[in-house]
Amino acid sequence: MKHILFSALFSMLFSSLILMSGCTPASPSQALGTLERDRVILRSTAAEIITAQPIKKGMQVNAGDLLVQFDTHKQAARLAVMQAEVVKAQAYLLKLTNGERPEDIASANSALKSANAAKIEAQKSYQRSASLLAKNLVSEAERDRALALRDQANAEYDAANDRLTILIKGVRQEDIFQAQAALDAANANLRYEQQVYSDLSIRATRSGKLDNLPYNVGERVQLSAVVAVIQADAAPYARVYIPEPYAAKLRIGQTLSVSVDGIDSTFNGTLRWISTEPAFTPYYALNQADRSRLAFLAEVSLDSSASELPTGIPAQVILPTQK
Repeated sequence: MKHILFSALFSMLFSSLILMSGCTPASPSQALGTLERDRVILRSTAAEIITAQPIKKGMQVNAGDLLVQFDTHKQAARLAVMQAEVVKAQAYLLKLTNGERPEDIASANSALKSANAAKIEAQKSYQRSASLLAKNLVSEAERDRALALRDQANAEYDAANDRLTILIKGVRQEDIFQAQAALDAANANLRYEQQVYSDLSIRATRSGKLDNLPYNVGERVQLSAVVAVIQADAAPYARVYIPEPYAAKLRIGQTLSVSVDGIDSTFNGTLRWISTEPAFTPYYALNQADRSRLAFLAEVSLDSSASELPTGIPAQVILPTQK
């Protein structure tokens, strides 16, 4: 009977110790997570139809490789219009800077001589009419008609003279500046349209593996839609959750050891980022005991020796021992 009672008391005491040890929060010495790589997301630059995808999903790509080609017919037409505008502006500026043709100046000079002859003739005709009017041989109306013709001839002479002067002196400097500005604007518009045309060819901006092509050839995509995703060709980083007790002990640039499932050796890593906000429940809603269960998302870059590791496998960052 005593043996049975002793066994029951021992069992109760052992169970109590287990419960007490389970209720005591333990601080883990590892931050758990997975290996990740930088993902480069490429978006469409126009609402156009995809005409080609030269590289298949999952293949290795280099920076500058063509991944997605959009239809270029409409943009090619806009580009041709802007090229014509540049040629037009260049021709107009050249006309202003070269001055008038010698043939135009010679024609204006001949027109001035003709206007001068008409002016002399009109002046003499007016003088004769005035002399005859003094002798009462013509009417005043005849004299007034001769006066009007003289004034008209003088005005035509002045106009011809001004025309010749303009041709000889050339255009104003302000007109040349304006034409130059118009040419610069046309060239800027042309460069813009050329860039828009170039952007219809979606090219890899980094070397890596082509992870995804969400659309197929022949589909029309919306503006800014994701059309290609690249996993950067570099050593991965561990994306892990740092327990709250360790968060204040870590610094950006700190060296940490990283272990990966399936590999016996560890890798050297550098803490490159740690979140300033805890995951899930905000800290101010928790008491002191609950705060120890918070976790902060962090990223630890691995060295080049880990460049061949696949993405997505579990990883553990070994945290410094708490004192």
